Amino acid sequence: MMKKWFLILIFVSPLIVCGQNNGDKDIPIDYLWKTVGNPGFSSATAEFLSLAFDSNNAPCVAFRDWGNSNKATAMRYDGINWLNIGTAGFSDGSVKYTSLAFSPLDDQPYVVYQDSLNSYKATVRKFDGTNWVNVGSVGFSAGKVWYTCLAFSPTGQPYVAFEDSTNSYRASVMKFDGVNWIYVGTAGFSNATAGYTSLSFHPSGQPYLAFTDEANSYKATVMKFDGNSWVAVGNPGFSGGMALSLSLSISVLGEPYLAFQDYSKSEKVTVMKFDGSAWVNVGSAGFSKGVAWNPSLAFDLQGFPYVAFSDDGYALKASTMKFNGAQWVYVGEFGFSPGWVNWTCLAFNSTGHPYVAFLDGANSDKASVMKFDSVYVNIVESDISNLLLYPNPTSGKLTIDLSKLPANDKEIEIEDLTGQIKLKLRTTEKQCNINLDYFSSGIYIVKITTYNCFYYRKFCKY
Repeated sequence: MMKKWFLILIFVSPLIVCGQNNGDKDIPIDYLWKTVGNPGFSSATAEFLSLAFDSNNAPCVAFRDWGNSNKATAMRYDGINWLNIGTAGFSDGSVKYTSLAFSPLDDQPYVVYQDSLNSYKATVRKFDGTNWVNVGSVGFSAGKVWYTCLAFSPTGQPYVAFEDSTNSYRASVMKFDGVNWIYVGTAGFSNATAGYTSLSFHPSGQPYLAFTDEANSYKATVMKFDGNSWVAVGNPGFSGGMALSLSLSISVLGEPYLAFQDYSKSEKVTVMKFDGSAWVNVGSAGFSKGVAWNPSLAFDLQGFPYVAFSDDGYALKASTMKFNGAQWVYVGEFGFSPGWVNWTCLAFNSTGHPYVAFLDGANSDKASVMKFDSVYVNIVESDISNLLLYPNPTSGKLTIDLSKLPANDKEIEIEDLTGQIKLKLRTTEKQCNINLDYFSSGIYIVKITTYNCFYYRKFCKY
């Protein structure tokens, strides 16, 4: 059962946030990372998670399901519960590298995976409303595959990319022509082994593929199919060092962006984009606090890139960061998941809310999904007199009176109006004195977290 959270709002004029005013929903302080449905909703451990939305904006996940003999399972959130899409464990045998996408033509979910019962070749199935059925032949690739990924062209044709053992472990891309899976260009078109394949489409309809390129010291390479052959986008091996766990996404303006674990920056996350002539860093290279596992890249409705990852800088919990045009900043709280995570996958719904799916270490390694949304949704307001700040406004020191709050252990965060956390600490004291000499002038928010409550209040530093 989900915990019930209570919110105490205390605001100082003239800045007032009202839960009934939809125009205030974009203010960063109104948002928190919240669990979608029950945490740990899968029957057992969930690996290789893939997240996508159907046409009704319902989040759906596909994964390797330990509760069903490591077969493929897909689930959909109906607004109350996570429910199986068709039969749980719908594949014939165990799977790896599950990748989920919805057909833009009929809204049917498709899943590709490495199929153990078919010589570890690639298989795609779709849910036709009643059953999971094969799309073309099972095990349609020539040989064993790794890093299968699925994407639909703008015209609704499914494409699959993978590392292709039959072609010297090089990259191959295939598409379904309505009857058969056929190669797009030459099979095994990369110069050498291609790992961590990530497929995306340009708005013009050209498929782009990113991969870890053995021919270039395992650095990142991106290629596109120009209608005749696969050609490099910029220089092959453009990353500063070895690049793993690649995530490729193309902006609405047609600029390809790539997020990856950057071995030239202590395995932190780096994002680069192709500016038309060269690959350039988006903000600082290696911008995460620590090692970033499984980075996943997506764009919001305004075109800003976001990346979610398992954040070794914060106990391997989930973090999401956004490039605001000048720098990478945390979206809400860093390390927002209850425990460590793996297989992070980021996606936006049609209203612009980011969702992150992950294997949830705090919930028996099962699947969980969280979204960044207004704190006013499903939250009850409570007494507003318990938290006191003084003097307010203040020029240098702030006293936080905690004497009327329940529980001894309290977490205090101070953030600015962009959502950046400026200070974070824990205390069991009834009063906390904060030196604000290093704070710039402006409005800040104090958030106090106890066992089952959030308390907020604004103050002004002049």
